[in-house]
Order: sequence, then C-alpha cells, then structure tokens
Amino acid sequence: MISAKYVNRDLSWLEFNRRVLEEAQDPETPLLERVKFLSIVSSNLDEFMSVRVAGIHDQLRLGYHKKDFTGYTPSGLLKRLMKRTSKAVTDQYRTYRELIRSLHKEGLVFTTFDDLNSTQQKAMQIYFDEIVFPVLTPMAVDQSRPFPLVHTNELYLAVVLQRRVQGPDKLQEPEQEPFFSVVQVPSILPRYIHVPNRTNSKKQEFILLEDLIKVHIEILFSGYIPVAVHGFRMTRNADLTLDEEGAEDLLEEIEKELRRRRWGVPVRLEIESGMHPYALQLLQEEFEIMEHVFTIDGPIDLSFLMKFAMSLQNADHLRYPKLDPVYPEELADADDLFSVLRVKDVLMYHPYESFDVVNDFICQAADDPDVLAIKMTLYRVSGNSILVQALARAAESGKQVTVVVELKARFDEERNIAWARQLEKAGCHVVYGLVGLKTHAKITLVVRREQSMLRRYVHVGTGNYNENTAKLYTDVGLFTSNSVIGEDASLLFNEVTGYSAPHDWQAFVVAPTELKDKLISKIKREMKWASEGKEAHIIAQINSLSNQEMIDQLYAASQMGVRIDLIVRGVCCLRPGVPGLSENIRVISIVDRFLEHSRIIYFKNGEDEEVYLSSADWMTRNLTRRIELMCPVFDKALRKSLIRMLDLKLRDNSKARELQLNGTYTRVRQENQACRSQFEAMHIEAWKSVPVRV
Repeated sequence: MISAKYVNRDLSWLEFNRRVLEEAQDPETPLLERVKFLSIVSSNLDEFMSVRVAGIHDQLRLGYHKKDFTGYTPSGLLKRLMKRTSKAVTDQYRTYRELIRSLHKEGLVFTTFDDLNSTQQKAMQIYFDEIVFPVLTPMAVDQSRPFPLVHTNELYLAVVLQRRVQGPDKLQEPEQEPFFSVVQVPSILPRYIHVPNRTNSKKQEFILLEDLIKVHIEILFSGYIPVAVHGFRMTRNADLTLDEEGAEDLLEEIEKELRRRRWGVPVRLEIESGMHPYALQLLQEEFEIMEHVFTIDGPIDLSFLMKFAMSLQNADHLRYPKLDPVYPEELADADDLFSVLRVKDVLMYHPYESFDVVNDFICQAADDPDVLAIKMTLYRVSGNSILVQALARAAESGKQVTVVVELKARFDEERNIAWARQLEKAGCHVVYGLVGLKTHAKITLVVRREQSMLRRYVHVGTGNYNENTAKLYTDVGLFTSNSVIGEDASLLFNEVTGYSAPHDWQAFVVAPTELKDKLISKIKREMKWASEGKEAHIIAQINSLSNQEMIDQLYAASQMGVRIDLIVRGVCCLRPGVPGLSENIRVISIVDRFLEHSRIIYFKNGEDEEVYLSSADWMTRNLTRRIELMCPVFDKALRKSLIRMLDLKLRDNSKARELQLNGTYTRVRQENQACRSQFEAMHIEAWKSVPVRV
C-alpha cells in the first residue's frame, strides 16, 4: 500500500523537474531564459537516470524487493517513474518546438542543409571538409569488428548500409542482411553551427552538427549506400562503487572507478524518431536494454541549448536584465578586510552581493605576512579558481595551508583530483576527508598573528567555493572573528585531518555525530513552547527533505501546534495538510532566475530567536554519511537580516509553488500585491539590516 504520510523521493524529484519545465513554458519569462531552463531540464534528467534510476536497477539485480518507507517496491517504483518520465519527455519536446517557433520569430532560426541557399551550402561544405570530417571515425560492426564502446550520454549516429552495385549491367545482389556502422558525433565540436547570413537578411541561421554529418554521411562509406541514419544516445550507471576501507590510496581508487564508469550498466536508450528497425534491434541487443527506450521527436539531448542561449550576441532584450552584484557595504571601503572583521560580523547574500569578497579574503590572507595558516574545505570549485591559485601562492610563501578536497563530489571527481595534485605540488597539505564520509561542510579558517596574540577569522557558507555558481545560485555566507566560532573551526579541521575524537562543540553542530539529534531536540523545544500555550515557529530553507525521522518529528510538532514553514526547492517527502498530522505545515518551492541553494534554519525559541546557516539538507546521506556543519548567527542585526530574508521568500506569490496533499505543486495565488522574492532581494535594503559590533 502506498503511504498516505509520505511522498516518494524520486516521484518528488520528477515534480521538481516539472517545475523547472514550467519556467521554460512560462511566456512571462524572457525567451532565452526559457531556452536555458529547457536545457536544465535535460541535464537534470540525465543525472536522475544515471544515478537514481540506475540505483533502482541495482536493487532489482540484487533481488531486493522490500518496500521503502513511502510504500514502494523497487519494481513498482521503477514502473511509476518510467511512466511519468515518458510523459515528461513528451512535454519537454513539445516545449522545445514551441521555443523553436518563438526563436524563429526573433530571427534565430534552426534550419536544415536543404533549406540553405547555394552560398550557405558551400560554406557548410567547407566547414564539414575542414573541421568535421577529419575528426569523424566510422566504426563498422561485423564478425571481425565488435560493437565499439559507446560512452554514456554521448550522441552517436546509427547507420544502416547496403553494398553499392557497380555498373548498369550488373545484376542486383540477392537480398541480404544490411551492414551496420556507428559514427560518434564529436563532442569536441560545437553542437550547433552558425551559418553565414543571407544577403540583406538580419536572420541568424544555425544548423545542428549531426544534421550536417547526416547530409555528408555517404562520404564515410565509399562503396555503400546509407539506407538510414538516425541518432541515438545511451545512459549508463554513473555511480561510483568505492572500497574506501581497502583502498591504499583513495585518489588512485577513485581514478580507477572513473575509468570503470565508462562501462557502467546501460539504463536508458534514446533513439531518434523513425529509426530503422534493424538498427534498433542491434542497439537493444548490444546494450541488453529492452525497456526504457525513449523515442525522441527532435534533437536528442537538449543540454546544448544552454551554451546556445548564452553565446548569442545583441540579444539582451531576450534575457533577464543584467545583475551587477554589489560589494558588501560594510567592506566596500576597507583596504584591510581583517580590520573590519575584527569588530563586526558580515553577512553576504549571493548572487546579489559579490563573491569577489570571498576571493579577496583568501587572496589577502595568502599575501599577508601576519597570516600563519589557512584551512579550507573544497567540494566543488570553478574551472579557473582564484581561490586555488591563492592557496597555492600562500603555501609557496611558507604559510601552513591545509585543504580538505572532496574527491567524491559526483561528476566533479576528475576536476577535484586535478586541483588536489596542483595544490600538493605547491606545498599545501591536501586531505581527502574521512573514510566512508563525504566532506560537504563549507568553511575557511584563517589564523593571523596580531600583536601578542593569535586571532581566528572564519568564513562559513551554505554553498560551494565556486565563483561561477555564486553568480547563479542563491547562497549565504558569514564572516566572523567570534572567538567561540574560531575555536570550533580549529577543532573541526583537527577532527577531519587528524585522529581527534568528536568534540563538545561550543557553537557548531556537526554531522554525522550530532546534527540530526540536535535538530530534533530543537524541534522538541518548540513543541514544549507550544504545550505551554506560547507561540512556536520553525522555518527551514533547504534543498531537500527526505529523512523519515526528521519528517516524523515535524509531524509531531505540527500536532502539538507548532507552526512550520518549509522552503524546499527540490525533493520533499513530507506531505502537508494531512488532517490530524500536518495541518500546521506549509511547504513551498521557489523556482526562478537563480537556483535557490541557501540553507537557513530558524527557531522561534520563545523570545530568544535562533538562526543557523548550514551546509546540510535534511536527507539521510547529509545527516549520517557526510561531514556537515550548522553554524549559529550570533549577531542580532544579522539574525534579523536572515529572518527578513526568509519572510521575503515565504511571501513570494510569483514564483513560489505550494506542495499539495496529493504530492503535486500549485502556484501561490496573487491575492494581494505581487511579491517576487528574488527580484525583491536585488534591493539589498529589502532584507539587510545595519550590522552592529560583536
């Protein structure tokens, strides 16, 4: 029986991707932004299939048939997921066709080779001959040549061929089995090609790389006639299976697993509409995938649309107005950031406030002769990270630099391995974290000599130290020189890098040792306030809520009369509005221009309000299998800023959707004045209070 208390995690995720698709469908959203949202839908689904759906396949192969706490068996859940995914893909490509028509009206045209004029065709012929043809490799499949390795989520062409008959007087060969070949569409080349403009035309025309290859496919097979050419893409299981306990070198073990990922079990096959039956049969037999075959009515893999939308020039009228992040006012005029942070805490809200201040903090620490040590966690960093360069520079100058690099950050493993080696080469102490745990906490500690004492400066954040995503994600960061937080920061790094036992923290709450228990105790404290007839209130902004114990505690608090407001961007397994269970719980999800990524927790606690920043979502993996951090905000003015920030999100009636009893989401109605929280937050005064001295 399907649970009436809980929403299944994976079905909830599909609802989240549906909300992203709604942004691509919203005519009020600028056209190129809609195109970008459609790209995100495609990328999201790729990861979902290669991790979540692949995990269910693993359970079935191992003979696991027990129900989860939401009432689904693996087989039952898989059927439900595939049915909903199939419908979602149909909606996705219907949206694609609508957007293509809208782009056409704006003079941005995806065309075919046959529709080009002779001058354009000649230009594309030259492009194919000089750029595309040299990197193409036809791979025949026959008795002497086995099926080639097909990489996950790469686009290929399946080519069905017949031998060409030479001469008009030659008899036609008797009917025989077709020949078959595979051609990879080279991912090293742009997926779309800008065609030279027509004379006296302002239209910009583009042709897809695979379409250009199809037109010239015969060149690759002299002596054969291409009967059918259709695209396909296969998705493999991308999860790593690590034996961390038995690994002598974790970095080498992960590199081995990354190589094995190429041969992951196939979980999805996408084929172009109209594929030749012979080609389809061969693909299904080779990949041993009879189900989960998706017929695509359009270009396979729409993730290329992100680069397309971002690359267009003179198209700003089709985008959101440019946001120029401001430098935090408290630090704007400071030549020495440490001189400000000695006397006050500073709160930052990205992307409205610039990530440059984080870069400047690390760079100043790297170059300051009075700084003795820098310690930092890195989970996901940008491709050309200023922070990594500064850390390397600091180590080369003789400072003690310790960097906890999480090698197991999914799909960033190779990049993080490269960073780890670069940092080690510069002289940094690089730590890969603890066996069996991912280090997901976001924290930097700077130890500075000041007169006759040492002072600790700490940055704690809700998001990664990544200057690129800091322009796209909403995240909160706190700078402080509070001595209690500084002492806890030192102890945390000692625990991660050495053999130090878990501590009695003064300020921090750390997973996996105590975060879940501490959260539950604070929920129970609100229940106590409610039982005494006093106002009790919990607000949590997180990305996901799927841990059953946390959900049950929130249900218990709701039954005691605690008012609970949850701002959950993605997965939410809690079911609000169940009579007698969750009537006091409201759940909203905000999907807008920026990815909501902040994790902020508020407890009314009588008259002594508490606000925390956290790296952790309320998922089992975060609470039990990761090193996560929840840090209190002691400064009253900054707490007020965060409360105003949360209130702004709860008042959103433009981009907020509210979770319903049946597990679906509906838009919050605009009964009064419209409130779009992300646009309101661009006005810093809408949420920021004047900071006070600590």
